[in-house]
Amino acid sequence: MTATLDLFDDGGDEPACLPLGEGAMVLRRFALPDEDGLLSAVQQVTAQAPLRHMVTPGGFTMSVAMTNCGDLGWVTDRTGYRYDRLDPESGRPWPRLPEAFLRLATRAAAQAGFDGFVPDACLLNRYEPGTRLSLHQDRNERDYGQPIVSVSLGIPAVFLFGGATRSHKAQRVPLAHGDVVVWGGPARLHYHGVLPLKEAGHPLTGRCRINLTFRKAG
Repeated sequence: MTATLDLFDDGGDEPACLPLGEGAMVLRRFALPDEDGLLSAVQQVTAQAPLRHMVTPGGFTMSVAMTNCGDLGWVTDRTGYRYDRLDPESGRPWPRLPEAFLRLATRAAAQAGFDGFVPDACLLNRYEPGTRLSLHQDRNERDYGQPIVSVSLGIPAVFLFGGATRSHKAQRVPLAHGDVVVWGGPARLHYHGVLPLKEAGHPLTGRCRINLTFRKAG
């Protein structure tokens, strides 16, 4: 199944919802009213904990640049994948989760039917044209009963949303600036990824896409 931009467009100014399956949906344009505050918070976070290209346990350097904020931060190195309270590059705690981030994540989760979501971790990713994220599950969190909230800012991307096994054919979901994807419940452990980004530019982010992924990790 492939989701197209036509499916996102309800012909009005209000955000449109696109179901991706039980427990998963796209909230198109949901983050647009908060774009200035979100991008300002991104700058604050990356000034304290700069973006970096992490290394997988297999020794591969990830093409997507990453950093974290919140009580916990997701990291990968030759020893494995995990959450840590300290930034391994500085030895200091990760920056606090900005209020603008927390408000948006909580509202988006509630809009998708997951009331009471309070994230303690935000993985901040920067994609440039040509970068991608292979299909994977988010399995390092303690409580799979909490959803994942993923916010897209900047240039477009195609989000891959699969099933409970890697062999399940993934939907191709175009995402634009301001779109938010939420998945939880029966979809919480579904495989997902991002196709290589095409060359593009955005007036607020330039030649990149910023992705904010909120989790309840601890």
